[in-house]
Amino acid sequence: MARTRRKRKIGILEMEIFEWVALLLAFLGIVAVFCIFFIRRHVIEYHVEHTYGVSAPEFFGSALALDDPVPLTGNKLELLQNGDAYFPAMLSAIHGAIKTVNFQAYIVHSDPTGRQFRDALIERARAGVEVRVLLDGVGSGWSLDNSDVKMMKEAGCKFAYYHPLLSWRIDRTNRRSHRRILVVDGKVGFTGGVGFADQWSGHAQDKKHWHDVQVRVEGPLVSALQNAFEEHWIKTFGETLSGADQFPALAPAGEIKGQLIASHSFSMAPVPLTQAIAFAAAEKRIWITNAYCTPSDDQVELLVKAVQRHVDVRLIVPGQHNDQPLTKSAGRAAYGRMLEGGVKIFEYQPTMIHTKAMVIDGLFSLVGSSNLDPRSSQINEELDLAIYDRGFGQTMETMFASDLKQSTEYTYEQFKQRSLWKRTTEWLMLPFRSQL
Repeated sequence: MARTRRKRKIGILEMEIFEWVALLLAFLGIVAVFCIFFIRRHVIEYHVEHTYGVSAPEFFGSALALDDPVPLTGNKLELLQNGDAYFPAMLSAIHGAIKTVNFQAYIVHSDPTGRQFRDALIERARAGVEVRVLLDGVGSGWSLDNSDVKMMKEAGCKFAYYHPLLSWRIDRTNRRSHRRILVVDGKVGFTGGVGFADQWSGHAQDKKHWHDVQVRVEGPLVSALQNAFEEHWIKTFGETLSGADQFPALAPAGEIKGQLIASHSFSMAPVPLTQAIAFAAAEKRIWITNAYCTPSDDQVELLVKAVQRHVDVRLIVPGQHNDQPLTKSAGRAAYGRMLEGGVKIFEYQPTMIHTKAMVIDGLFSLVGSSNLDPRSSQINEELDLAIYDRGFGQTMETMFASDLKQSTEYTYEQFKQRSLWKRTTEWLMLPFRSQL
């Protein structure tokens, strides 16, 4: 009589080494997916009705209710377009520093442009100026040579990476600081969306030189910029900023009224609310320029409703020159509803347009680091200027009109006739919208 062989049950302690390794890798993979896709800010949809206009006294406080609803007055702002304007202005400010320089960026490359800033910071540090440099671990960790970092440290610069790339905290690695800040002597500041690399140099003259903007700030808003720098510096370097060299008394420098909007991890992002209130309040024009445009369902709804109120809604987005084609694929899924609803979309032709800005009714402007996408609203730590001034708004509209002349309209017919490949990539990218 033949015996039946029983299958031996393998206990967990009897597993082979490769089985332990496979189990560990599977566990780490699950943890990584959870950290990347599920650790983010809570997001709600804003379905705001048009009950008041941008010029109404309740507008500014309502739009900035999640940050600081009290505007700062007495500021002077200068909109600087392209590298030939903003890089010399920033380098001149650094070279003129007497006491302190605080510099924060997302992207710095070890190329001629990046090394111009490296050398300027080193020169000031050797002259006895307190120089602090805070860069994002992902944005600059790959592109900035360790030798450049060593040179800055040896010259006396205090240096840190925000959320370094090599970290066991995968959730922190995915939560980037997208902020751009330069504050000199606590009196002059710069912010916007630029990177410190060769593609941001020049005057957008060809596909190798991008179109972008930066804002030069004087007045009380400089203290707000300094505060935004310190928020990340104290967390990363463990040092506070204080005293007259960092926070001097600031006399009014102009007549512009505005506020800084800073988003933080594990808190409700303030910019989507600001955008929603502005879209709902618009009565004449909503002109948006954005490099990575992936609007949410409620943002699409608000823009279409604005068109129904006879508001002129226009978007300028990158055309054939786009450094993130997958992001464009994810965003294009929303184009159909916007175009069908009367929103006009234009694609910038000469080069990559990296600007992140909007102007509402020629009175309220937003310019800074935030994209119109889920990563900015749910994950990244961003920084934007909210400006309530008709003169500055006119400057923004003039820039938009100039960019519009170099853009071609993307029509609803083009959207309907897009290729099967484009439709497929749109569908494939939808689950990854927040990461693009």
